[in-house]
Amino acid sequence: MSEIGKGLRRRGRLMKEAVSPPRRTLDAVPAPRPAADPYTAPCAPRLVEAPVFVLSSVRSGSTLLRVLLNSHSRIRAPHEMHLRTVHVQLARDFTAEAMKALELDKTELEHMLWDRVLHLELARSGRDVIVDKTPANALIWPRLHRCWPQAKFIVLLRHPGAVITSLTNRRTDPDRAAIRAEVLEYAEKLEEARAALDAQVITYEELTAEPERITRGLCAYLGLPWESGMLDYGDQDHGAFRPQLGDWSSTIRSGRVQPAREADAAVELPSRLAELAQAWGYPIA
Repeated sequence: MSEIGKGLRRRGRLMKEAVSPPRRTLDAVPAPRPAADPYTAPCAPRLVEAPVFVLSSVRSGSTLLRVLLNSHSRIRAPHEMHLRTVHVQLARDFTAEAMKALELDKTELEHMLWDRVLHLELARSGRDVIVDKTPANALIWPRLHRCWPQAKFIVLLRHPGAVITSLTNRRTDPDRAAIRAEVLEYAEKLEEARAALDAQVITYEELTAEPERITRGLCAYLGLPWESGMLDYGDQDHGAFRPQLGDWSSTIRSGRVQPAREADAAVELPSRLAELAQAWGYPIA
């Protein structure tokens, strides 16, 4: 009986091996697939055909511009939306091929998602025009223009020296070299956009000195009638003012347009930044 038991167990083991898939060895691992040919999907239809993007550096008054625009009865300008950090993932090798068969790729899927976010916010507001004022949009303006060929752009400039001072005062233990490099990066992108786009270009200094004239010009650019209530932004609800979503200082919380702080003459600008400041009409000592 012992020998019969051993024979049955051996036969069972052999049967199991016979019906099981072969074990993978190093030689059995398939070679990596060749990289797929680059594919660029065409632009899909948009739910929001002509959104408005404010292109600016950080610490340039974009939150003030947002609340002035958001005070218009037909404009929705929410907090910073940070679209460029919203991504999709094609998790498997065959996913990209499946999307390609639908004339889509990762970039276009992200564009569709961004468009859906804007459309949802616009629909919730019941207004006609949506504005996104996230400063980092300045760094990706070519992609925004590709995503929305009919988008409108407002380029908001501020004296680079004043931006450097504001960033330095805002940050704990500031790295001054890093701040200058950051301001220069934004300035280069803003200059590119100013030259390439049919944008409405304004300055923070003009906006704070003559808010009615500047907002009238913006409304004309957007094809909307000007509303005097835009200047009384403190009378309306613009959502929470908090970090990561825009300015939250006492200046913006005051509900009134405050005079712009002049650039500190003691701030030394790198030569390229000084060149750009002069091109924007700012005096350089």
